[in-house]
Amino acid sequence: MTDGTWITLISLAVTVLFMLGTPVLLVIFYWSVGCSLVIGLTLDNAGNELLNVFKDGFALLAMPLFILTGDLINKSGIAKRLSDFAYACLGWLRGGLAMAAIGACGLFAAISGSNSATTATIGSMLHPEMTNGGYDERFSAATAAAGGTVGIIIPPSIIFIVYGFLMNLPISDLFIAGIIPGSLMVFAMMAMCFIVSTINKWGILIALSPFRVFKTAVGAWLGFFAIGLVLWGIYTGKFSPTEAAGVTVGFGIIVGVISYPLNKLMGVDQSAPVDEKPFAAMVVVEGFRLRDVPAVVVRSAQIAGILTPLIAVSIVMQQVLGALGASEVIGELLRGMGGYYPVLFASMAIVFVSGMILESLPVTIILAPILAPIAASVGVDPIHFSVVFLVGASIGFITPPYGLNLYVASGVTGVPYFRLLRYSTMYLVSLIAVWLFVALVPELATWLPAQMAR
Repeated sequence: MTDGTWITLISLAVTVLFMLGTPVLLVIFYWSVGCSLVIGLTLDNAGNELLNVFKDGFALLAMPLFILTGDLINKSGIAKRLSDFAYACLGWLRGGLAMAAIGACGLFAAISGSNSATTATIGSMLHPEMTNGGYDERFSAATAAAGGTVGIIIPPSIIFIVYGFLMNLPISDLFIAGIIPGSLMVFAMMAMCFIVSTINKWGILIALSPFRVFKTAVGAWLGFFAIGLVLWGIYTGKFSPTEAAGVTVGFGIIVGVISYPLNKLMGVDQSAPVDEKPFAAMVVVEGFRLRDVPAVVVRSAQIAGILTPLIAVSIVMQQVLGALGASEVIGELLRGMGGYYPVLFASMAIVFVSGMILESLPVTIILAPILAPIAASVGVDPIHFSVVFLVGASIGFITPPYGLNLYVASGVTGVPYFRLLRYSTMYLVSLIAVWLFVALVPELATWLPAQMAR
């Protein structure tokens, strides 16, 4: 048989494995090894590529550290304070609690940088409150899944770190570029949430109380401080994104360990509703004991242990695709389409379809080195293209059949996956609208980095 026939058979075989539930990591690995043997690439080459990812990937150290930061922020109670603040600001609107969940996702994303951590944290906290408040359980779970998409767009972002590492772009510039598009995604989802909730008359309204807003803002001060610490440190050059991740981990541990005995000393019941807590109790979060830290680290390591090997094998897959000439085929196809907008929109279509069947990391690692140079050759700004590319990849988190956030939301809420699709589709429409807007207006991604460079 010819090499093409073997590669086709291998591709069909791993597709069947994927449909049977084999992890994406193993599917990519099996395909890469099989195709390497067919085209004559030695397994030593694959081993060297896997080793190089871990040996030379200093920037990738930020990924497990930001994942750990998200878990520490959740464990300490800071994430709950951020959601309380968002609800105090939005609870007077129809659908206010659901809108607060999306706002809390945006605030949590500004610390954690992870879509799955954002979905899991906010979903587990607010889904019970939303269902008790009269919201449809499917809508509540879909809201957490959709809100989690901003986890990789609002800085600090794990996927921006990976993209910058692959494309040799300043990670700090990519972080800044994600601020406006990420904010637009939050506002667009809030608008859709308001419309759907108003039509269905969901939610229990609370009075807008300036004192409650102020009180919950004081309660969330540690979360705001953590966000400011990361942004200030990176954008002033005090520390790199990797060092920023380490600083926030240290911050999370110190805050959690100090807050726990302070609560005991003050006799504070942090489980009480916001209105029943004394003002002084809002300054201190729930915290945790020092002996709880190893369990949090293990949980974060489990997530990082899934993502990091996925990056490594995806780079091997990218190399195999290069040897097969995939870059040239896609390049010729896109260049033959004409100029700026045809190439940009064709790239977006490729990212969208890929996001339906793959997680954002393999989509980024496989396609970014192929599509970004082609886009640059027709005049697309590299920073603008990175944001367009990654917003599209984030939309894949709620796009079936893969839709990672849908699976995460289903797992933490108990709502079956397929029951989420009705309402996640509504959020999908609003996110695609923002995606097109960002693609058509490059300044939404490039203006802030240009201002910071002055």
